[in-house]
Amino acid sequence: MGYLWEGIQRAIVLIISLDSEVCRTVLLSLRISLTATLLASLLGVPLGFLISTHEFTFKRPVITLFNTLLSIPTVVVGLFLYSLLSKRGPLGLLDLLFTPPAMVIGQFILAIPIITALTISAIRMVDPRVKWTAMTLGAGPVRTALTVLSEARFALAGAVIAGFGRVIAEVGTAMMVGGNIKGYTRVMTTAIALETSKGEFAFALSLGFILLVVAFSVNVLFHYFQGKRG
Repeated sequence: MGYLWEGIQRAIVLIISLDSEVCRTVLLSLRISLTATLLASLLGVPLGFLISTHEFTFKRPVITLFNTLLSIPTVVVGLFLYSLLSKRGPLGLLDLLFTPPAMVIGQFILAIPIITALTISAIRMVDPRVKWTAMTLGAGPVRTALTVLSEARFALAGAVIAGFGRVIAEVGTAMMVGGNIKGYTRVMTTAIALETSKGEFAFALSLGFILLVVAFSVNVLFHYFQGKRG
């Protein structure tokens, strides 16, 4: 157990001293995951609203599809993107493989089902009278939609936070399309995997502690907004 205690002590020193490599890795992780979550929210929230408030032929299968995609393995997404972005793939000319944008795309794909599915659930929980009251008072389609979304704002915030929680801790897609390049595409999860295999236990632990704090914070915020919805 001596090496474990020593590793923890060194990890604490790295965090307190704001080690440059630790900070760089953490900031890159946050930047990629926040960007992917923002883009997924801009698409997922409106999409979830439209699916929830409109009737169409394949509505139930579409909802089932999004619910199924909630648990899609990250390595499957990584494999799919790798095949598209590799030199022999249809999007190889874009030269995106092993770049931060490729990682953003991968995390975007992972976040979209969560945000969309939870948005559908959130809109369904809104009292139908909210919509009809807004329409009765002369609100147009856009104003009515904003009123309904405002009523579900806490649940929607929880959906976005859940999406961020999904992507910040994933490793499969980040490793496969990011390549774990130091100072360029190395994020917390991929760095932890690499440094542990190299025997750099303290560095891996420092990132692990920070990742746990982020995950804990995300969980607290998610439950806070879930409680506000109730």
